[in-house]
Formats: sequence, structure tokens, C-alpha cells
Amino acid sequence: MKISVSVKPNSKAEKVELLAENHYQVRVNAPPVEGKANERVIELLAEHFKVPKSRVQLCSGGKSKKKVFEIG
Repeated sequence: MKISVSVKPNSKAEKVELLAENHYQVRVNAPPVEGKANERVIELLAEHFKVPKSRVQLCSGGKSKKKVFEIG
């Protein structure tokens, strides 16, 4: 399943919110430096969908706030 994710780095609280079908907003407290925010987004999505981190893949948007992830 592919999902669109809008990322808000440097947030006070971390959470995953469903905005529309297959579109989520993920708030992380990690900074957008050296992929730290992307790693934290993967961890939060894995928790949210109850799958291992290895089943969450970043498909596009590595350096953007709008990303596409594959949950397998």
C-alpha cells in the first residue's frame, strides 16, 4: 500500500494523523538533517501500522516535506 505523507520536523509532540484516504501528516521531533527526520517517520509509521521498520520504504521525496511511502 502506498501512502502520501506530509512531514512536520522539529515538532514538540510526535504523532501520526490521517488527513484523507492514504494521506497522513506525521509530526516528528527530529531535525531534517542527515535523514534523521526520515528515520523517525519510518519508526512512527511502523508503529502506527504495526509492521516491522523493514516493511516501510521511502519511495519518493527524500529531501521534501511531501513524501510517498510503501507499507508492505
